[in-house]
Amino acid sequence: MFAVVVPLHPQVDGAFHYRIPPQWAGQVQPGQLVTVSLAQREVQGVILRLDSAAPVAEVQPLLSIMDPQPALTPPQLAWLPRLAEATLTTMGALLPLFLPPGLAQHADVLYARTDAPLPPDLSATERQLARLLHERGPLRGRQIDRKMPRAIWQPVARKMVRRGWLTARSVLPPVRLKPKTVRTVQLAVTPARARAAMEEKLGRTEAAHRRRRAALDFLIREPEPVAVSWVYAASHCHAADLQALAARDLVILRETEIWRDPLERLPAAEEGTPPPQLTADQQAALDALLDGWREPSLRRQPVLLEGVTASGKTEVYLHLAAEVLRRGRSALILVPEIALTPQMVRRFMRRFPGQVGLIHSRLSAGERYDTWRRARAGLLPVIIGPRSALFTPLPDLGLIVLDECHEASYHQAEPPFYDARNVAETYARLLDAQLVLGSATPSVVQRFRAERGHYRHLRLPRRVTGNPSLPAVQLVDMRAELRQGNHGVFSRALQESLAETLLHGRQAILYLNRRGAATYVFCRDCGHALTCPHCETSLTWHVSDAALRCHRCNYHRRLPKTCPVCGSPHIRQYGLGTERVAQEVARAFPQARILRLDRDALRSQKAEMILHHFRNRQADVLIGTQMLTKGLDFPGVSLVGVVLAEVGLHFPDPFAGERVFQLLTQVAGRAGRSPAGGSVIFQTYHPEHYVLQAAAAQDVEAFYQRELKYRRRMGYPPFSRLLRLEFRHLDAAEAERRAAALAEQIRSWLEEAAQRETEIIGPAPAFFSRLQGRYRWQIVLRGPDPASLLRGRRLPGWRVEVDPVSLL
Repeated sequence: MFAVVVPLHPQVDGAFHYRIPPQWAGQVQPGQLVTVSLAQREVQGVILRLDSAAPVAEVQPLLSIMDPQPALTPPQLAWLPRLAEATLTTMGALLPLFLPPGLAQHADVLYARTDAPLPPDLSATERQLARLLHERGPLRGRQIDRKMPRAIWQPVARKMVRRGWLTARSVLPPVRLKPKTVRTVQLAVTPARARAAMEEKLGRTEAAHRRRRAALDFLIREPEPVAVSWVYAASHCHAADLQALAARDLVILRETEIWRDPLERLPAAEEGTPPPQLTADQQAALDALLDGWREPSLRRQPVLLEGVTASGKTEVYLHLAAEVLRRGRSALILVPEIALTPQMVRRFMRRFPGQVGLIHSRLSAGERYDTWRRARAGLLPVIIGPRSALFTPLPDLGLIVLDECHEASYHQAEPPFYDARNVAETYARLLDAQLVLGSATPSVVQRFRAERGHYRHLRLPRRVTGNPSLPAVQLVDMRAELRQGNHGVFSRALQESLAETLLHGRQAILYLNRRGAATYVFCRDCGHALTCPHCETSLTWHVSDAALRCHRCNYHRRLPKTCPVCGSPHIRQYGLGTERVAQEVARAFPQARILRLDRDALRSQKAEMILHHFRNRQADVLIGTQMLTKGLDFPGVSLVGVVLAEVGLHFPDPFAGERVFQLLTQVAGRAGRSPAGGSVIFQTYHPEHYVLQAAAAQDVEAFYQRELKYRRRMGYPPFSRLLRLEFRHLDAAEAERRAAALAEQIRSWLEEAAQRETEIIGPAPAFFSRLQGRYRWQIVLRGPDPASLLRGRRLPGWRVEVDPVSLL
């Protein structure tokens, strides 16, 4: 028999046959993680299938089986090649998505200096690389990447190896992930025998006797195995004391595996809380979903559950998951942001105690590894997490829910590119599982597919909270405010509403799409704006650390005293950020307790604490960015103010209007969830814009119809599909040259394939033309199926994104 293995290597496409050594006969099975030899390198791989014949005579053997248990389930093995085809990605590049971090190890090259003398005329990169290896010793390629992030050092290193200045050898880093064990101790005799032993001489000294006697006394009261640390704390004994008792056969010492569980940090689930009574709308939606479990053809059709904010979609998910678990299958609940997982996890833990697992990138490697293993073993039938949780090896998955399915965060914006909403459809069909997409503001494409019958469309038109009505929204024209002499951050309407809210002890949310205190800094004399030297985006001024910061690559610097172009001392900060708005609120309302929630808080892992404090009424005003729009539930909020509603509306991107509409509608939905009701104020300099008008009216249908006409006229999704190709290079001219060459090649491919309905847009610099020191050029293909043109074609160095959610 032969094992057909997919190597864990992003540049290697396909799967290869390997001979199964006789000693492993009967032990090898599909899905196992193994090591094999590939191009004279040892690499990891996953067995895709077993085969009785190989296409070539000379077949290399498997080198090792890393885990007797399969790492991928049979449905995942069937899904992997389809996923690769749909995303134009190699299976080897996709494999790390299925494996917990630390378990998947890529082959690397270890570089070291030789004793050969170096010539004096080295290039700057050669000198930097030689100095690094001299100071740090041998380093792997990925370690050099981190030390020299903006250098193209690989061809330089190969040249230095050829000249004998460096050595290079292939290495496979060892897997350091292991199960966690704790030493336990248990009484090995009856309590009566232990009490008799306590009367005997248990040590050479009286102190040792007292310690060992106290240890036996504690273990008599603890019949189950306990961690030795507990015994140490209770009896003040030492490891030598327990070993002495074990030598007398009075106790048994063992190494016991324990699970690293991230949910241990969450408060215990409330016991005995009955689930709320479903409303008529919720019950109708649940009945329609349960029909899928009585009629398989309905189950195979994805469901779009469209419900206004606070309409009780999560309660429908909970009832549906209960039915799936009752049938012996498992459930996967996806949320768009890590910060939302604790909120969702608590609700599921109350309903399904001991059955819920949490997976996301902020967990430690050990926590993710243990949760992954418990899910694989069927010990956790409910898994909650962001898009990466989609690849959890649940053994019999029956339900996949994507909450807030309109969110762009379901699209992975770095290689390997994939969209969890699209690839989940293929996965659900393979599993014969039910797929539910829930949102108050589904995308234009999702609504269109529901209208065409691709999705079943269910609606929750009313709120289930104390106030069933959506809050009233007021559009404030900031141009009129300026004409009347108001040059402040807040309109008079927002100031008055905020004062009234605080007076009555209620809470308010202020939303804007910028961090920091100023969105850009410029010279008032020559107009030069300070930008990031690596990304060419505006630097944001932060008062808290008195620094200018790039929110793309985290470059930071002090504020210059003079303009770097003209030398003028007139440097001015301009624009609004969360930090500046917080200062204005504190100035106007000194008694207000203020919290900020933005990407900086998320990066510092403070977001969960901030949300907890605000939900528990430990603050009056929450100021934040897009995090506030993502399904958060704050019953005490009666006012939402959007400081500048049109931000992002005029980007050169076909999806800009949709993004702004969704953000505004979602953030407005945070208000008025209590019987006291609520209000929303949108401040804008463009109150006549149709996106803002529809968002203020919270009219999803009106926006959808207007946007659909625009998309049809421009030929954008859902009336076509897009494919985006991007090339990055440190040299601007080289990036442009490569983009022009590929564009010419694509035109010839289109002509050969007679794909007259597919058009090429570009090449052109991306809107954000430089990121992390690299210049970006892009080509966009638009047509019925532009991906078909590139299948089977290698495009080294290019980032290929099927169905992108942004063209910026």
